Amino acid sequence: MPSPADSASGNSAVQTERGCSFLFNTPAASFTPEMFVADEALMIRTAEDFSRKEVLPVSERLEAQEEGLMPSLVRKAGSLGFCGPDISEKFGGLGLSKNLAARMLEFLSLDASFSVTIGITSGISQVGLSLFGTDGQRSQYLPRLASGEWIGAYALSEPNSGSDALSLGCRAERGQKGWVLDGTKMWISNAKWADLFVIIAKIDGEQVSAFLVERSTPGLTVAREEHKMGLKGSSTARLVLDHAEVPFENLLHEPGKGHQVAFNALNLGRFKLSSMSLGPAREALGQAARYSQDRKQFGHSISHFGLIRQKLAEMAARFWAAESMIYRTGALIDGAFAAEDGTRDGNRRAAEEFAVECSACKVMSTETEAFVVDESLQVFGGYGFTEEFPMARLYRDARVSRIYEGTNEINRVSLATRLMRNILNGKVSKAPAKDSFISEIVAAAFAKFDVAPATVLSGSDQIVLGALSDLAMLAYAEQSARLRAGAYGGIHRELYKAFLSWANFQAAFAFGRATGEGISIPASPSIDFDALAESVLAKNGPI
Repeated sequence: MPSPADSASGNSAVQTERGCSFLFNTPAASFTPEMFVADEALMIRTAEDFSRKEVLPVSERLEAQEEGLMPSLVRKAGSLGFCGPDISEKFGGLGLSKNLAARMLEFLSLDASFSVTIGITSGISQVGLSLFGTDGQRSQYLPRLASGEWIGAYALSEPNSGSDALSLGCRAERGQKGWVLDGTKMWISNAKWADLFVIIAKIDGEQVSAFLVERSTPGLTVAREEHKMGLKGSSTARLVLDHAEVPFENLLHEPGKGHQVAFNALNLGRFKLSSMSLGPAREALGQAARYSQDRKQFGHSISHFGLIRQKLAEMAARFWAAESMIYRTGALIDGAFAAEDGTRDGNRRAAEEFAVECSACKVMSTETEAFVVDESLQVFGGYGFTEEFPMARLYRDARVSRIYEGTNEINRVSLATRLMRNILNGKVSKAPAKDSFISEIVAAAFAKFDVAPATVLSGSDQIVLGALSDLAMLAYAEQSARLRAGAYGGIHRELYKAFLSWANFQAAFAFGRATGEGISIPASPSIDFDALAESVLAKNGPI
């Protein structure tokens, strides 16, 4: 099957972009979900059918963690190729593009607990192995993960190591027969069901390294389940490593280079998490659209009321813009991997190149999810606040998206820091595109800073970095949305105008926070909220 980048006409320009160039150079075209071709669309529909027919009907049983239910769903998903869509066919996957894999994952994420489970086992538990593993390691483990026979997990966080990910306490010492691991890992998704863990530890307390650790390893214990506010159907627990001995050949990558495994898994994981966050948002908007047509007040369906219609329109616009930047980013990532040679260094370069865009997508999509789920619950009114309707679960589940795989705060700091360094190092041009209000003020804001922060800063410096990050993120979203609207016209133009009205205001606020200067906001365009609302109601979901 051709990749979306190859099969979509007009997408070649996107493949020539380099990381962060979106700030100052607008490409002629951008990949969008409309560009998936027929056989790709069929796979996406199959993923949605699986969610609606296999997962959503058992959501309550998943919430109760009915014994064996989640692993059985993962195995069913694996039999359809959903557990390894972008893994090489050589190692048991489907060999699809990362863009198509992300789109399939979006539709597999209508239930967030299942989304996390399959997202981890098909995502960050495999990425490091796929990018940096030896052929022997990949042949041994990837087919089991890609088929759903095994479930994977990723273990980086510790009780005292969260956003400061490399301040690890978990140690690895050289033993007589292998590496001996000691320490505790926390917040490990899939811990209850995982057969293989990618564990990050420090050799001799100094060299950050990655290890492939099987569940049957003596000395590895999975502690009790965490009592979470949401995602109750997923597994989250601590791992305790007490002289757990791992074969020497299960060192992943090289000693002291575990940070490359960890951070590049997170780079690509954030891209996929963006799509995973759109899945519940898609379901929430669909639920709100259906309910608004069924619920009657004052003799009319509430879908006729202006403020409800405005909510539906604004949710659709924010969703559409986040979607636009995600699938543009996926095409860029696919192009980066296609341009490399498949070596470890080549894989590292490709995974790192669009780290800024991946962080921008993660922040934008998870905050879009929060907005859509919150507004959808408001459409339900009091009923939305009860557990008898699906909105309560969607609301609870959505909250963690802004926390895991790097909090949105640390993503903002790292995004702005990396981008500023790239500008100062000459990797990104300082010449502004000046093709929109947001692109003009983002260039003006970054031009005021000529020193890149050497470390993650605190206090007012972080506030400035957060504001610069918001400007960059909004510039990328606005540009992606504008390109999509220009390509398709019609209702897409109304979606763009609705998004732009919100984005311009947010950008002006961020500019003031970053620079201390005020700026006039362009007049809001006239938006046809009725047309947008009617489209949402007709589709019972995003446009």
